[in-house]
Amino acid sequence: MRLQTAILTAAALAISCHQSSGTAPDVKRNVNPQQAAAAENPYPTIVAIPLPGGFTRQKADSGSFTAWLRKLPLKKEKAVHLYNGQLKANQEAQFAVLDVPTGNKDLQQCADAVMRLRAEYLYEQSRYAEVIFWDNEGQSYPFVKPYNRNNFDRYLLRVFGMCGSASLEKQLQPAAWANLQPGNVLIRGGFPGHAVMVMDVAENSDGKKIYLLAQSYMPAQDIHILLNPANNDATAWYEANNNETINTPEWTFKQQQLKQW
Repeated sequence: MRLQTAILTAAALAISCHQSSGTAPDVKRNVNPQQAAAAENPYPTIVAIPLPGGFTRQKADSGSFTAWLRKLPLKKEKAVHLYNGQLKANQEAQFAVLDVPTGNKDLQQCADAVMRLRAEYLYEQSRYAEVIFWDNEGQSYPFVKPYNRNNFDRYLLRVFGMCGSASLEKQLQPAAWANLQPGNVLIRGGFPGHAVMVMDVAENSDGKKIYLLAQSYMPAQDIHILLNPANNDATAWYEANNNETINTPEWTFKQQQLKQW
């Protein structure tokens, strides 16, 4: 079942990130939330987000995680909503919003969104044996029969209730910054911690790479493509340069915090 269909059946999921929950602020900035709600996003999918001149997307097999991420739908509305339907106070972090439900509880936060996207991909590919996560004590949570949507949704609820940024950081493997790929995760495990996913990567003839990032945050909110705060052109593309730190609108990561599945 494709995610575009599956997410409609999962709209009421209560997805948790207890291990990464905390008191990180939801900072209010200059964009009026009501103005953000009225703005529209013209791009239907991630792959439709235009590239800067001279860049091309990395090649990807049709069944790859990269190809799957690129096909994820984006909402027409650009505003980020919280789990309770209210507009997030800070409307300056996002470029676009994924058309993936948040649920109606304060549960689908940062690491939960990362785990969900990975699990949804594997479920769609019928790679059920690979759908497995660990909690912070090392206990495993594999997806087991019956392999149907109802059981998968129940499984996700359990995983998101028991796992978070601290455990996911342990589960993921180190990734080389020079080999940046869609599906990689920038993660700092902690209480609170944070995690964002690399959604797409492109490069030019000189080998320079750029990439997109997506996050959920606290309180639970729509998963959204992040703006690059270092660029005055309101672009979502980040430059994969040699800087040690990666500054996102609401968190700063280090290159050595890049992980892979």
